[in-house]
Amino acid sequence: MAETISTPIHRFDAAEKAGGLASYIADIGFDGMLVAKTFRSSRPRARIRSIYLPELPEGYTVVDRRDVPGKNRVHMIEDDWPFFAEDCVNHVGEPILLIVGPERAEVLRLLSLIRIEYEDLEPVFSIEESIARRDSPIYGERNLIAEYALERGDPDRAFEKAARIFEDEYRTGLQEHVYLEPQGVTAVYGGGRITVYGSMQCPFYVKSALEQAFGWEGDRIRVVQVVTGGGFGGKEDYPSILAGHAAFAAYKTGRPVQLLLERSEDICCTTKRHPSIIRHRTALDGNGRITAMDVHIMLDGGAYAGLSSVVLQRAMFMAAGVYSIPSVRVRGEVLATNHVPLGAFRGFGAPQALFAVEMHLQSIAERLGKEPLDYKMSHVLRKGNTTITGGCVHHEVKLPEMVGLAEAMSGYRNKRVLSDRGKDGALQGIGISLFFHGCAFTGSGERDKIRAVVKLRKDQEGKIDILVSNTDIGQGAQTTLRKIVARTLGISSRDVRYDNPDTDRVPDSGPTVASRTVIIVGSLLEQAARDMKVRWNEPGEIEVTKRYKQPDYMRWDQERFQGDAYPTYSWGVNVVEVKVDPITYEVKVTGVWGIYDVGTPIDVKVVQGQIEGGMTQGLGYATVEVLEARAGKLLQGNLTDYLIPTSMDFPRMEVRLVESSYKQGPFGAKCVGELPFLGAAPALAAAVQHALHTTINRIPVTPEYLMEEAAR
Repeated sequence: MAETISTPIHRFDAAEKAGGLASYIADIGFDGMLVAKTFRSSRPRARIRSIYLPELPEGYTVVDRRDVPGKNRVHMIEDDWPFFAEDCVNHVGEPILLIVGPERAEVLRLLSLIRIEYEDLEPVFSIEESIARRDSPIYGERNLIAEYALERGDPDRAFEKAARIFEDEYRTGLQEHVYLEPQGVTAVYGGGRITVYGSMQCPFYVKSALEQAFGWEGDRIRVVQVVTGGGFGGKEDYPSILAGHAAFAAYKTGRPVQLLLERSEDICCTTKRHPSIIRHRTALDGNGRITAMDVHIMLDGGAYAGLSSVVLQRAMFMAAGVYSIPSVRVRGEVLATNHVPLGAFRGFGAPQALFAVEMHLQSIAERLGKEPLDYKMSHVLRKGNTTITGGCVHHEVKLPEMVGLAEAMSGYRNKRVLSDRGKDGALQGIGISLFFHGCAFTGSGERDKIRAVVKLRKDQEGKIDILVSNTDIGQGAQTTLRKIVARTLGISSRDVRYDNPDTDRVPDSGPTVASRTVIIVGSLLEQAARDMKVRWNEPGEIEVTKRYKQPDYMRWDQERFQGDAYPTYSWGVNVVEVKVDPITYEVKVTGVWGIYDVGTPIDVKVVQGQIEGGMTQGLGYATVEVLEARAGKLLQGNLTDYLIPTSMDFPRMEVRLVESSYKQGPFGAKCVGELPFLGAAPALAAAVQHALHTTINRIPVTPEYLMEEAAR
């Protein structure tokens, strides 16, 4: 096999050097580069009987499972997800093979001539169907991708003694990430090594997946993140699949290979947020106080395991929300279906769980004739309380202060009492949500699995290089991490370099997920900068390495899910005001307020951007972002059919930060990225429930859904 070493050609070099345009993966070419496109399954579940391939012109080739040098499985948690389909396909859009060649138009023509003979098998399209089909499963035993349980206190006794018991069921749907830049990678084979350039969140995830797929030692695999136009979790796992495809093609052809997804293909085939069914059963004593909760969380995991097991864990740990409940039982399941695999998305299971518990307490309060906010506040966690997993709330909880601000800013109480119909005849409502987010990886993830390493390097001119694997995907890591280092050293941020990660150059500081970049990696960089400051006047190049050490106060039992699931929490309060048209049932958001405790913000503008973007994304999840599947195929396959909110859809958001200080975080900072998403949906649903005096138990809250409820 011929080996070539190619040099990337950036089409916008001059503009980049002038501080202008950035080169994304579609802007980066190589001499002799080929184009790859994927032939995908049209069936949700079927056995492949035969494949008809057209005659290929010279210079064009097919790449399939036979071209995987090592293991045809993407290295994640279960290693069950094939790079290419083998005997069967298990979801619409599953990759079967690639056509690779020099001209895109010819590659597409050849793809259109491929024919597959399928033997259709009975598919499963919902959580309920997956449960019903446990005697003839499509995945493992009983169609279970993952199953866990946790318990604290004595829930059985609490339910036996309960004065009243309330039961509710809540449902959430699919959600598409809609990052601005669709996914894409380019692979180069040369010198006995594979190099992959890509739009991604987690370069070392990709590297690990390629090591297994090729069966090579790590020094033969290099992964480079290029400028990335958004991720929201959607570029955590799926780039490993694309990197494998491009790398296999580059290895087979000896030429650089680029694989770019168009928007419709990206929507059709990449991971989504897990749909959920969550059932709450809650015991109250004679005074109306909650004594126990029994929660059953069911997630649709799609065709393969992916990251679903850890998504489920975070959902379970958020099942009781910000509330102190003496006895709790939580059961969690991820059910297999013949949908596209479901994966990471901002919040990572917490949005589903927090929507359910917030609406459940809202409804309990209303049925008891109590003001929901007062009822919620009578149960909130405080410093020193015990969490759902038996851990301790180690740090101050500023929810009372935050709620006071929310009430003053929004006029919540007056509007709850006075609002009914506006002058335009619309029904008016206002709702509030209380929420938190556990910072960093769940449980022992940071300590046992990631074990983050960071480096700082000072050259002879006094310039500093940040060497970490964490990526800037639009969330502001470039600004924030450079400011942490510069401020610690007492130098200008202009003297701190933070290039996109290259696994040949940087240590593995862990993935850019779980709101961990500032609180974990930023803290390690602050420590490294302190050490470097002491050594500043040493001659020559200076390099400082720091490794993650879990805080001494943390205790965690992964087998029983007991102890401190997170080192600390960031907190939020959202208020949303709506008008509902009594004829069309269209929901119009007329007010949005957010109060947040994220510790000490490193850069207020970055935090503000994260908050406003997260709240907008959460309101979209709650209202217009309808994503449905029919026979396993997504119906909203483009941005004409899949609606996302714009700046014109919501009023100006009023946001306030309540500062606290987390001493293990850099300059007192906690986590930010996922928190702003979590409270918008339950606050909006509560507002609609208030306006219509009905029960809202699912999102998105569409006019069609509200009409169904009104007709009951």
